[in-house]
Amino acid sequence: MIVVGDLVTDVLVEHAGPIEVGSDTAAAITVSGGGQAANTAAWLASRGRPVTLVAAVGDDPAGRERVAELAATGVHCAVRAHRGASTGSVVVLAGPHERTMITDRGASLLLDPADVVAAIDATDARHLHLSGYPLLHDGSRAAGLAALAAASRRGLTTSVDAASAAPLRSVGAEAFLAWVRDAGLLLCNTDEAEVLAGPGPADDQAARLTAHVADVVVKQGAEGASWAARDGRRWRGTASRVPMKDPTGAGDAFAAGLLDAWCSGAGPQAALAAGAALGAEAVAQVGARPR
Repeated sequence: MIVVGDLVTDVLVEHAGPIEVGSDTAAAITVSGGGQAANTAAWLASRGRPVTLVAAVGDDPAGRERVAELAATGVHCAVRAHRGASTGSVVVLAGPHERTMITDRGASLLLDPADVVAAIDATDARHLHLSGYPLLHDGSRAAGLAALAAASRRGLTTSVDAASAAPLRSVGAEAFLAWVRDAGLLLCNTDEAEVLAGPGPADDQAARLTAHVADVVVKQGAEGASWAARDGRRWRGTASRVPMKDPTGAGDAFAAGLLDAWCSGAGPQAALAAGAALGAEAVAQVGARPR
């Protein structure tokens, strides 16, 4: 499998109460590797799936650390280090009821279409998973589109993660859905589904989006997930109930579990269950990557 997207530094700030604006707020702070694409690749590797990550980092200590730690998990890294650029970073403010991300895309915006196409052409992967983040920013959009075009040309199956609701609103649902039209599978959470399909039950949102993408999964966290196919069939997956330590990376783990099962021939119901199991493993630990 080949995964295209972002590799960044996560600064996880876990605070038990409200942030005291203009003063001090007690928190536990952890610095580690992150990025939706990189996290998904790491979780895929943890399942024994051969996986290549295509991404861009800065030619800096953070970039070298991010690549080294990901390679140590078994991910093959087709990652260019761009001289003069800084590796992207995300500050994740994780409170008791919500999570807010403050993002510096950094070198991720320099993802090069030529690098993406070369990596896809050089691999014997049968599936492309594209993080939506490259599509959501002007600097990296051409690389995201090139990934989908190269996968189509080589006959790979494809999936896209919608990434994040706020930048989706900025580019608009119509544009994003045009970019991912006829991808094999679209994954989105409830906030992203509302941007792309409008309000309503997750089952109906997923069904409406099959006008653009063959299969759609809407993730609902602890409420499970809905899968709709273009032929009208629907499936519901339930979440695995576990004590939650940190939701960071849970959606990426869910995607990895689902894709690992689906690309191994499992049907939607079994794939949803596999995604839920790996997502539960993710929320039961601190950090976005497998331990």
